[in-house]
Amino acid sequence: QVQLVESGGGLVQPGGSLRLSCAASGSIFSIYVMGWYRQAPGKQRELVATITSGGSTNYADSVKGRFTISRDSAKNTVYLQMNSLKPEDTAVYYCNLHQILTSANYWGQGTQVTVSS
Repeated sequence: QVQLVESGGGLVQPGGSLRLSCAASGSIFSIYVMGWYRQAPGKQRELVATITSGGSTNYADSVKGRFTISRDSAKNTVYLQMNSLKPEDTAVYYCNLHQILTSANYWGQGTQVTVSS
């Protein structure tokens, strides 16, 4: 089993920044994809950014140039640096880990990000 614990959400003004963290623990295999997804009220959950165990990254078009995903392999932690935040970034952000070898998928509990003046 894998546990994911997110932190770093909160209320920020438009144009501000936040950094989300997701610490993974448990049985994590060497080949995986970790990422962030978000779900706004009344909308489906959508991909924000992912990073592979090899370090390759992928971003949604809506956050390219503003968000940066990174990882600390030694700590099994992934980060999402969010800059130039917009009201439309308001959502619950979820951390995800996908184990390539087993196809197992794990989710964190979610952290609220609210962008408002």
